[in-house]
Amino acid sequence: MARRAISTITGGPARSVLGIHVFHCPDVVGIVAKLSECIASRGGNIRSVDVFVPENKQEFYSRSEFVFDPTYWPRDVVDNDFIKLSKLFSAEKSIVRVPDLDPKYKIVILASKQEHCLVDLLYKWQEGRLPVDISCLLNILNSNHQRAPNTHVIRFLERHGIPYHYLPTSAGNKREAEILELAEDTDFLVLARYMQILSGRFLESYGKDIINIHHGLLPSFKGGSPSKQAFDAGVKLIGATSHFVSQELDAGPIIEQMVERVSHRDTLQSFVQKSENLEKQCLVQAIKSYCELRVLPYQENKTLVF
Repeated sequence: MARRAISTITGGPARSVLGIHVFHCPDVVGIVAKLSECIASRGGNIRSVDVFVPENKQEFYSRSEFVFDPTYWPRDVVDNDFIKLSKLFSAEKSIVRVPDLDPKYKIVILASKQEHCLVDLLYKWQEGRLPVDISCLLNILNSNHQRAPNTHVIRFLERHGIPYHYLPTSAGNKREAEILELAEDTDFLVLARYMQILSGRFLESYGKDIINIHHGLLPSFKGGSPSKQAFDAGVKLIGATSHFVSQELDAGPIIEQMVERVSHRDTLQSFVQKSENLEKQCLVQAIKSYCELRVLPYQENKTLVF
């Protein structure tokens, strides 16, 4: 059965930093005790431990937050200690992250014509609310579209030194080789309302996670102007879904979903605005959850989000 154990200890060393550890291994007696012992033996203090054990499955998942003094528990020793723990329990996944000491996740943003998610990501990043470094922005459009050189997005990128690449596509050339080259040193990709379909060959070649966002009007309202279709149909609930990209279109493991009620009082303009706001919030939350090690693969096409 599912269970949750939470332990919080206030205080901690004066020079403490936050550590995060996620763990997936076969479920046996004593895992939490050993996790606690590993941290406490180095003078660390556990802030929280979130545990999940699926019903009728001998699998153990956990996410722990702890504080420690890197003077007494150096960063490389932290890794070595958790590697020993991983071997002890034959873990399938064991990841440690220390946000104040480790490099930020490096990402590339892929965008098309719609800007609302892109602009929101850029400003959240500028405010320090996204724990990532943006390597570059790839603007990938059909060849008959191009972002004007003096838009607020271009000026923002120039001001912050973020490289910008415009890659016009055609039916016979989706520019995937160039995208792969530009994304080579990234930790993951973000699709900010990117309207092209990434091929299975691209996904296999890239080999890392890709986070996508789409409105929650699918699958009922497809094609052009889905918001108008939904508005005309009188829907009462709209939403947004952020998920990992898989070879099946818009069907990868879900990371985050958000919903909001709409009513007969909404105009088409307010309807669209609510939908776009949900997309922005949902994508940002998915990225934050991913960077904070809150997202773990679960079963074939699901996630755990602690």
